[in-house]
Amino acid sequence: MPTAQANGVQLAYETSGDPAGTPVLLVMGLGLQLISWPQEFVEGLVAQGCYVIRYDNRDSGLSTKFDHAGVPNLPVSYVKSLVGWPLRPAYTLSDMADDARGLLEVLGVRGAHVIGISMGGMISQIFAARFPEQTLSLTSIMSTSGRKGLPGPTRAARLAVMRPPPSPRSREQLIAHMAETFRVIGSPAFPMPEEVLRERIERSIDRSLCPAGVARQLVAIAASGDRSPLLRQITRPALVIHGAQDPLLPVACGIDTARRIAGAVLHVIDGMGHDLPPQLIPRLLALINPHVQGKMAPQTATA
Repeated sequence: MPTAQANGVQLAYETSGDPAGTPVLLVMGLGLQLISWPQEFVEGLVAQGCYVIRYDNRDSGLSTKFDHAGVPNLPVSYVKSLVGWPLRPAYTLSDMADDARGLLEVLGVRGAHVIGISMGGMISQIFAARFPEQTLSLTSIMSTSGRKGLPGPTRAARLAVMRPPPSPRSREQLIAHMAETFRVIGSPAFPMPEEVLRERIERSIDRSLCPAGVARQLVAIAASGDRSPLLRQITRPALVIHGAQDPLLPVACGIDTARRIAGAVLHVIDGMGHDLPPQLIPRLLALINPHVQGKMAPQTATA
């Protein structure tokens, strides 16, 4: 696995497709890795003529870990974020956007279509606002503006994400724990096939496991606050995709994101939760392809 020194951290990355193709940068979400992008999604982009760049965010996968920063107390951090008390994250989402920019510079890619999911969507929003010269377009999937007043996760989704995992020495318990989390936040109309879910989890565990990194990323999200002013600075074409049944970041978060980016096109997918089930990959590719080709599909309430 190649690595790049970018913004003072080591980032593991992978490229797919012809380097002369349309550059696409994929930014993954909380605690997940570059391998968490479904292979059929990556291959679909390549088939559409894209040069796909994936990487592990700091504190995940094979990229630099910030273990020297310690493990944050998530319940305390959550309460502080609710009452508006300052947080002291090990790093910010802006730092993570700088990581992405640094990676493109190392690879010699002058600009890319930036596609981010969940936390990766937040990072991508910051990237598009701060680095318009490196942004060909933005696609924000199941993400949020972070504006206060937006609905939060359902109780079940919040507990599923916040509960500590079992000991990594108990592989089967860990797999069961992660599978249950994905079932809680997943797409009710497009349930992940059990064999696909288990295979994704096993690959992730075997490649890297860093619960402390997930906690530090969560605090970085909480500390990033309201990005509405940044969203108003985005001038590149923007596509917002959100699930109507997302229990972690309710659909109002996607609607709000699209409203705050001038000219953004919103697609709400009925039955979709907070995951990328194989049943939805063709639909996502069909929405993204005209966007990166400069032929935006019309806005829809459902897709």
